[in-house]
Amino acid sequence: MTPRPRGVITQSAVDSLVVAKRNLIRMTRIPEVVLFGLIQPIMFVVLFSYVFGGSLKVGGTTSADVYRNFLMAGIFAQTVTFATAGASAGIADDMHKGLVDRFRSLPMARGAVLTGRTLADLVQTALTVVVLSVVAVLVGWRIHEGVPKALGAFALLLLLGYAFSWIGALIGLSVRTPEAATSGGLIWLFPVTFISNAFVDTSLMTPWLRHVADWNPFSATVQACRVLFGNPGVSPSPAWPMQHPVWASVIWSIVIIAVFRTLSVRKYRSATV
Repeated sequence: MTPRPRGVITQSAVDSLVVAKRNLIRMTRIPEVVLFGLIQPIMFVVLFSYVFGGSLKVGGTTSADVYRNFLMAGIFAQTVTFATAGASAGIADDMHKGLVDRFRSLPMARGAVLTGRTLADLVQTALTVVVLSVVAVLVGWRIHEGVPKALGAFALLLLLGYAFSWIGALIGLSVRTPEAATSGGLIWLFPVTFISNAFVDTSLMTPWLRHVADWNPFSATVQACRVLFGNPGVSPSPAWPMQHPVWASVIWSIVIIAVFRTLSVRKYRSATV
C-alpha cells in the first residue's frame, strides 16, 4: 500500500518526535549522564544555601532562610540553561561519528534532527527540575502564590532552557569535537548566569553592571519565577524587563528560539565534519 502523503508541518513533527525518541532511548542506556546532570544542581543548592546563606544580603537582611528562598529561582534557571552544554556535546558527537550525515541522506525534514535533539534535552531538563524541586523543599524553599502560578514559573524555566538549547545546537554544529562543544557550551554561560539577579540582589551592583543584569534574558526569567513563586528578592528597577518579568521572559525566549533555530538549521544544511 502506498503511504498517505503528509503535510510539511506534520512530516516535520513526526520526524522530530522519532529523533527525540531515539535520543531519549540513548539517554536511558547511558544513565551516568543523567545522574551527573542531577548531581551538579543539587551541589549548587547545598553549597550556595549553606556556604553563602548567612553572608549575602537580600531585602535588607542576611537571614539564611530568606536567602535560600531567594536563591532557588536562580538555581532553577541556571540548571535549565546549563543543559545547553549537553546539547552542544551531543550534536557534536553525532557529527563526529557521521550520524548526522546519515540523517541528511534520508527523506526527512531538515530541522527534525535538531528539533528532536532539543526536545529530548527538554525532557531530561524537566526531570532534573523535578528532582531539584524536591531537594529545594528539603533545604527550606517554599512557594507562596499557589500551585497554578508555580507551574507557570516552571513552564517559563523550561521555555528558557529550550531556547538556550538552540544556542547549544548551533555551537555543536560549529565545532569539530565533542570536547570543544562541551567547553564552548559552558564558557559563555558563566557571565550570562552570574551577571544577573540569580545569586545577588542587583541593587548592590554598580549602575552600569546592574543595567546589563536587568536586561539579561536570564534575569527576566529569574525575576518572573520569584514573582510567581512569591519568593523574596524582587528588587524594584526602572528597567522594563524587571517591571514586566513574565512578558519579558516569554518574549526573550521566543526571540532566542526564532533566531538560533534559523541559524542552526542553516548551519546543519551546510555543516561538514
